[in-house]
Amino acid sequence: MRSRLLRAFNPVSTVALIGLILACAPAFSFGFQLETRTAPVNSDGPAELPRVYIKSNVSDTPAPGRVIPVQEKDGLQQAIDKAKCGDTLKLEAGATFRGQFHFPDKSCDDGHWIVLRTSSSDADLPPEGTRITPCYAGVASLPSRPEFRCNSARNVMAKLEFASNSGSGPLAFMAGANHYRFLGLEITRASSNASITALGFPKEGSANHLIFDRVWMHGAAQDETTRALALSGMNYVAVIDSYLSDFHCVAVSGSCTDAQAISGGGGDIAGGPYKIVNNFLEASGQSILFGGGAATATPTDIEIRGNHLYKPIIWRPGTPGFVGGASGHPFIVKNHFELKNAQRVLFEGNLLENCWGGFSQTGFSILLTPKNQNNRCPACRVTDVTIRYNKINNVGGVLQIANLPSDAGGASSGGERYSIHDLLAENVHEKDYGGFGLFAMILSNAPPLRDVSIEHVTAFVPRAIFSILNPNGKLQNFTFRNNIFYSGGERQIGSAGGGPRNCAFQPDAQGPAGVLKSCFDNLVFTHNLIIGGGSWPRDNFTARDARHAGIREVSEDGTSDYRLCRQKNEPASCKEVSRAVGAASDGKDIGADIDAIEKAIAGNR
Repeated sequence: MRSRLLRAFNPVSTVALIGLILACAPAFSFGFQLETRTAPVNSDGPAELPRVYIKSNVSDTPAPGRVIPVQEKDGLQQAIDKAKCGDTLKLEAGATFRGQFHFPDKSCDDGHWIVLRTSSSDADLPPEGTRITPCYAGVASLPSRPEFRCNSARNVMAKLEFASNSGSGPLAFMAGANHYRFLGLEITRASSNASITALGFPKEGSANHLIFDRVWMHGAAQDETTRALALSGMNYVAVIDSYLSDFHCVAVSGSCTDAQAISGGGGDIAGGPYKIVNNFLEASGQSILFGGGAATATPTDIEIRGNHLYKPIIWRPGTPGFVGGASGHPFIVKNHFELKNAQRVLFEGNLLENCWGGFSQTGFSILLTPKNQNNRCPACRVTDVTIRYNKINNVGGVLQIANLPSDAGGASSGGERYSIHDLLAENVHEKDYGGFGLFAMILSNAPPLRDVSIEHVTAFVPRAIFSILNPNGKLQNFTFRNNIFYSGGERQIGSAGGGPRNCAFQPDAQGPAGVLKSCFDNLVFTHNLIIGGGSWPRDNFTARDARHAGIREVSEDGTSDYRLCRQKNEPASCKEVSRAVGAASDGKDIGADIDAIEKAIAGNR
């Protein structure tokens, strides 16, 4: 039985197994103490919300100077060099400007931005606050992506293209570059079988006050483009109403291993604030990643709202129409959203679709995993993270929450104060997606994981609800309240390995209530509706299946409706009124607020 559990709930890749081995070694001291404090006023549960939000409307970035037309035959770099604060460069629509363009520090201010935009009129673009699509660059559709919604496929954008065989570009921000807005542009690289590190990056020192508005940033269909924007070394950056696609690394034959649409959290400059709102974000590794490299500072005040985090299903090996690298090897798929170094993050109203394992990861959608990568970031932390009103669909697992040493044995500065609520997770897979089919994998060693709240979640998973590894005392201040959990496996709580030192050792013998008692101190586990039975603590509800739980409809064809039954036979799938109606500890319905989630993600597809 024990060997089966270890195989079923092994939480990490071969490389990361080193961290688990260290987690089960004799306890040792890391010489630091986590901060303890009461919740701030600006909070959602235990997590402090961002303190600073970026204003990114066109009216917030005035450019009262000259309007300068730039033709394809003209030198764009020369136009950039000559531009003064407050000027607008109108780039010829339909034209291609090739090169690596350097954006210098012109010491502009909030009243005098430099705008690079298409020469097309505002009427030719989607209105402010509306996401652009490749349609506006003359591309009517992309295989296996959501259908575009625009009236014509006329190219009204200007293209900036990096044509080199190596390096990064076309956007290079010089030391101190500031107050640039990019509007209505296609930003890409030539298809050349070359590996490109980033389309936009700080070339020297730091850059600040940059806004990417209604841009299409993309790689090539089969080439390696590691990321659209490398935010490390940047402050006050907004990515809004944009479409970022085709960022991927190729397994076996490729030169990179981890691709993102947007990444940050490295280096010696404390990044943030950042605004990532109303975008389509597609990458094989992670759509968004903060951390994962050497750093001495942590980015703060990160707003991520209303985005569609997506992986085309044709990237999955064995799928009809499969697309991988030119070598035939697949792209390296990992997660949707991962934090290894970030503080005060609001992740709200996002739709996350399609994630599978088979490489170094197992298809979890969201990872909160502070990491002292290669022992070069002891300052790295993940703290004060709010995840609310999101939907996760078609993945190998939902959440991985872990405080573990790096592969080299070094601890981070901590992971704590997470507020996760009003989350809907559906179409969760296991072996067919190379995943574990779990709702949450919870791993804690150094420093201890603490202060986590999970409330008003509705999650249907094929295996266990939780898989736990904690060999060093009990986890502090966890709340699991007012959730609807469905487990289709033989057990609702499993062990993630670690032998007898793990609090979840022999979970079948302990039972769910026993594992919770062994693993948590100051635990709140109440008013949950758990479908599939099990010996749970008092003040929770159980039901043997979704029908007896009063869930409207749960099917396998993607048409499930997870709202509660309020009247018998209305709709016809309701055979009885749900006990969860109005039964939450706060007087609301148990489970996620489905209507609020649908409203928050409206228009994300």
